[in-house]
Amino acid sequence: MRPPEQPGPRERQPRQQTAATEEQPHSATLIGSVQRAMRLLESVAEHAHGAPAKQLARETGLALPTAYHLLRTLVHEGYLRRDKGLFFLGEAAERLSSSGARQKRRSTVVETLAVWRDAIGVPVYYAMYQDGEIEVMCVSDTPGNPAVEEWADFRETGHAHAIGQCLLSQLDEDARRDHLDRYPVQSITPYTVRDDHALLRRLERTRRTQPVTERQEYALGTVCAAIPITVGATAATVAISMPAHQADRLLPAVRQLQGEIGRLLGSLAISISI
Repeated sequence: MRPPEQPGPRERQPRQQTAATEEQPHSATLIGSVQRAMRLLESVAEHAHGAPAKQLARETGLALPTAYHLLRTLVHEGYLRRDKGLFFLGEAAERLSSSGARQKRRSTVVETLAVWRDAIGVPVYYAMYQDGEIEVMCVSDTPGNPAVEEWADFRETGHAHAIGQCLLSQLDEDARRDHLDRYPVQSITPYTVRDDHALLRRLERTRRTQPVTERQEYALGTVCAAIPITVGATAATVAISMPAHQADRLLPAVRQLQGEIGRLLGSLAISISI
């Protein structure tokens, strides 16, 4: 018996076209629903005291049943909340807004550090002390002036670099001792401070507004300086580094950075919430 003939390409093609035709309207419908939902979110965001469904439908040009269906879905997903017939932004939408604001602030910090980097011709660092840890938030460097390589964890070696010493100098005695209990002084280079007692004495002699410098304590062949910046209860610092053979430039560069910070302090203060 001869096997049944397999359908040829011409016979299979209509089914493929049909599938593609079926997918396209479905995708278009989904995209349209997302667009309508976004318009509703934008409209709700413009009403600090909330707005009813009829008003939102009118402002977005949607039919009331469509608007009401999308509003209920957005409430269910947490992007909106409903109170006494009025719609407000929900927690999910507020989280998105907060994340976007943080990204914008971080962008401002990155741009500010780049301005200082180009003006002074050295790598520039921004760091904070938060939740008991030294956190380098942003670094701006160039191939010609690269940042210091983090060959030993910055958080664990705060005693050895200008960033860590500057941040620790802004803390009270109990907070400093707590930090050193968790990250005791250890020898990083032949120039590193030798023990906790010596470090604490150095920090006590450092005024809260005084720049901190270190020469080859963290990395051989590198000198660094950090300028303290305190906003509220948050300790922060802007720091620079350069090769040791350019050490005579360090203090003039610090003075130039202090002048730049003074002119752009508003931009920097925004970054504290990053």
